[in-house]
Amino acid sequence: MAQPSAPLRLTRRGRAVVLGLLVVLASLASAVLFTTASRAEQPPAGPPPSVVVQSGDTLWDIAARSVPAGDGQAAVEELRRLNGLSSYGVRPGDVLILPRTP
Repeated sequence: MAQPSAPLRLTRRGRAVVLGLLVVLASLASAVLFTTASRAEQPPAGPPPSVVVQSGDTLWDIAARSVPAGDGQAAVEELRRLNGLSSYGVRPGDVLILPRTP
């Protein structure tokens, strides 16, 4: 029959080494998380995309071209919000700011 082993005991130096390793690991993890989060918060560089309204264009047409895979009504409302439009009418020559696509 085998005798039970004694519980593991760390010396003062061993505890200091384990604590030091935990501090280093926590520092590395926080540095990685901080770097990733700071990159995600940066706005895209450069001016926002825009379009000049052509004869016969409607907000719906422009929304369909600028956000082809999105919800049409939501895209129209986003165009209105970005450009401060109170109605749905646009005139040829108007310059509209388009939503940024990811």
